[in-house]
Amino acid sequence: MNTEIIKEIDVQSVMTKSSLPVGGYSVNPYVGCPHACKYCYASFMKRFTGHTEPWGAFLDVKNWKPIANPHKYDGERIVIGSVTDGYNPYEEQFCRTHRLLEELRGSNAEIMICTKSDLVLRDLDLLKRFPKVTVSWSVNTLDERFRTDMDNAVSIERRLNAMRQVYEAGIRTVCFVSPIFPGITDMKAIIEKVKGYADLIWLENLNLRGQFKGGIMTYIREKHPDLFPLYEEIYNKKRLDYWQALEQDISQYAKAQGFPYRINDLPYGRSEKGKPVIVNYFYHEKIRLTK
Repeated sequence: MNTEIIKEIDVQSVMTKSSLPVGGYSVNPYVGCPHACKYCYASFMKRFTGHTEPWGAFLDVKNWKPIANPHKYDGERIVIGSVTDGYNPYEEQFCRTHRLLEELRGSNAEIMICTKSDLVLRDLDLLKRFPKVTVSWSVNTLDERFRTDMDNAVSIERRLNAMRQVYEAGIRTVCFVSPIFPGITDMKAIIEKVKGYADLIWLENLNLRGQFKGGIMTYIREKHPDLFPLYEEIYNKKRLDYWQALEQDISQYAKAQGFPYRINDLPYGRSEKGKPVIVNYFYHEKIRLTK
């Protein structure tokens, strides 16, 4: 952990009405994220925080007024970790996500956790008390060297072990293959690895925009020079045929393997073991624009 600046801040509420496609409430018990992923779309949030340090170098720990009536959230979907991983390493010390789950106990809210950590295992008994829970791990490579270049989170092996344990505890799991790096992310290898303990596999393309685009393009040029022309075509010349070909390939693969296949959909429920639902979310930017 190399986050430099940690402070506690007081907020009125930790619950925010969500603008995400999954709806409900978006809950982030922290501001900033020590995982410091180089491709993090949430780094744009920094401008709303008052921090001048780089994304990943600060963490604000939220103190909020206790949730007086958990039933207010009955039937609502509550997404924990849409911007900051609620199970970042400092959660072990500050237990803000744990506190939130304790305060929501007794409600029949649908809990959805997005993480890159195995610390979620600590709260397994608590999560089992909710009628609807999904835990999603981001895994966009099985190559530990590439993973280390991209984030400060726990190893892929630890994430997959946690996914297996949560799945075996009877909780719905999602493998979030995101962002897919052209020529680097081997989607089929990841699917084959997790198919026995993932209910849903969500595929999302690398969308290079904003401040991190230059950093990623420089990384590709230096570490994967053979792929640089492809990245130029996709991200500077806006070529879509790479994603179209990938989409065709993955849909044929899903059909051949007998995996249910969806486009831009978030089906709920457990899958038949070994037959996860594959969700293609390549064109979400277009969907948001047309909405």
